[in-house]
Amino acid sequence: MKRTFGAVLAGGVGSRMGGGKSCAELHGQSLIAYPLAAMAEAGLEAVVCAKPGDRLPPVDALVLREPERPRHPLCGIVAALRAGEGRPVVVVACDLPFVAAGLIRLLAEAPERLVVPTLDGRPQPLLARYEPNLLPELEAALEREEPLTRTVESLHPRLVGEDELVQFGDPHRLLFNVNDPDDLRKAEALLAS
Repeated sequence: MKRTFGAVLAGGVGSRMGGGKSCAELHGQSLIAYPLAAMAEAGLEAVVCAKPGDRLPPVDALVLREPERPRHPLCGIVAALRAGEGRPVVVVACDLPFVAAGLIRLLAEAPERLVVPTLDGRPQPLLARYEPNLLPELEAALEREEPLTRTVESLHPRLVGEDELVQFGDPHRLLFNVNDPDDLRKAEALLAS
């Protein structure tokens, strides 16, 4: 079995943050530094997936440039799987600063072909494990620009519920994503508490 690797997804527009979400500063570090550190702590080699021309802070990881179009979260997932040489990938959005290394390890070690945490009953496909044999179905969904959650639900994933997530901390904190300046201030407060 080929070793799972990690991919931090940084190809979003970040319009509510004024662009360049991965560069936003949180407690003296770039936002993208947090999931990259969690990947390293989990023992995963990580890459960063971003659009051509996307502004990124300095990162100690290979940067994969996904296609400019479409602007769709599947672009980064597909780019990572294509570059992974048949390896499974754990993806983490760059705006998840509180993701735990233990949760990343759980995803990386899972035997199922698609493993997705849920929060409040909703799948969180930007923190998930994808097997390379999903690539044809994901590419077809990307071609249709199908919503990511619909695609993931159609693939019958193993869902990791809050009852399982709680071993790594408060599920709402683990899956807290920074979408705008208010979220960034909330994340600062959470780090300070």
